[in-house]
Amino acid sequence: MKVKIHYLRLLLVCLWLTGCNKKEFLEEKPDSDLFVPTSLEDCQALLDNEARLSITPALGELSADNFFLVSSFWELLPTKERNAYIWAPDIYQGEGRVSDWNAPYEQVLYANVVLDALKKISVTPDNIQQWNNLKGAALFIRAYAFYNLAQVFALPYNQESASLDKGIPLKLTPNVDESLKRSSVEETYAQIQKDLLEAQTLLLSEITKNRNRPNKPAALAQLARVYVSMRQYDKAGIYADSSLRLYSKLIDYNSRDAVSLRFFERPNDETMYQSRFIETNVLKSSPLTRDCIVDSILYGSYSANDLRRSMFFSNNAGRINFKGHYSGSIVPFTGLATDEMYLVRAECRARAGNVTAAMEDLNALLQKRWKTGTFVPYSASSPGEALDIILLERRKEMPCRGVRWTDIRRLNLDFAGITPKRVINGQEYILPVSSRLYALPIPADAQEMGNYEPNER
Repeated sequence: MKVKIHYLRLLLVCLWLTGCNKKEFLEEKPDSDLFVPTSLEDCQALLDNEARLSITPALGELSADNFFLVSSFWELLPTKERNAYIWAPDIYQGEGRVSDWNAPYEQVLYANVVLDALKKISVTPDNIQQWNNLKGAALFIRAYAFYNLAQVFALPYNQESASLDKGIPLKLTPNVDESLKRSSVEETYAQIQKDLLEAQTLLLSEITKNRNRPNKPAALAQLARVYVSMRQYDKAGIYADSSLRLYSKLIDYNSRDAVSLRFFERPNDETMYQSRFIETNVLKSSPLTRDCIVDSILYGSYSANDLRRSMFFSNNAGRINFKGHYSGSIVPFTGLATDEMYLVRAECRARAGNVTAAMEDLNALLQKRWKTGTFVPYSASSPGEALDIILLERRKEMPCRGVRWTDIRRLNLDFAGITPKRVINGQEYILPVSSRLYALPIPADAQEMGNYEPNER
């Protein structure tokens, strides 16, 4: 199996992502049966490649407003990180092989290879459960990658313009010679929904210790996340509820050591699906340097008895930095967890006018976050008040989790007026609410290889 994986990896990296000379590679590559999975075990081994399949783009996080960088630290960053932080029109300045684009499309190709292989593996009464689960996992992985790409490289979903706005190329086969155009945002989200809706009918409901393996609660949770980003809150609430009905465990933060940098073990009780950011200098350094500083308004919003204040942050000589993450490492977690689903269901209930149920969801979560005996349950007198409270707690519960960039994009479509700002060497940078810069540029090498239309910058 190692030989098969090795040659598939060569094909993926050399042939699709880096654009090497196809003729030369094909003249040297082994027979196709050395890199195409031919059994269910082969397919599972491909999908268990966590190092490649469980990473997500970081450019959105660098573009959001969770932290601020000291100018001297910013100047030392790689070009992509430095420019993404200030929303420069040209982020890459000619640099290619951008992981934020390449890694998700590599995940898509892994998924397509498995989906294609499954068509050639006979289904029997003995293997039908495993066959279905593998198909569901591959569909989930493809949808997860498409969704993460859409959050960075396409404008936010806006029903009024989605059929006209540029989406992403939707690669649905393992054919590396296939020529694709960019889909619309409408088509992009339709494909994501299609894959996830089928996946949740095929995946097993059980969540195992292998949290990098997709499961039904995670697929339902991802559907909820998708519909939140589309501002279709009725559907988001339905899928958040369905996910929580299958899996709803919460961690009592009173049981964790706030001094430890890695107080969240892997796997932990809240995680349904494990993923983390692609490693960047900023995100790796954020718990270790005084120069990546948490937004002061965000940090000041935590009460003294709120354990998240000490669990999530450290005071580094007067500067507040991020620390522990659900990833179990210093690279932040971006996966799916039950705390997010409690917040999604609460938000959707508030938007639907069900204030009592919305507050019940929020309080169920927060009582696990405050020092024992100190939490006073929230109440609200109107749906609007409930929504304001829930959105603030969402901000406090999931900093540096990969959702803030999406939240800024979708909330601004509802006139939230969030305008991120930076100051570098005395110069102020502002990202206006209606800016086209909310869709980051497609890397130049990918544009050239695929002949894709560029994003307007």
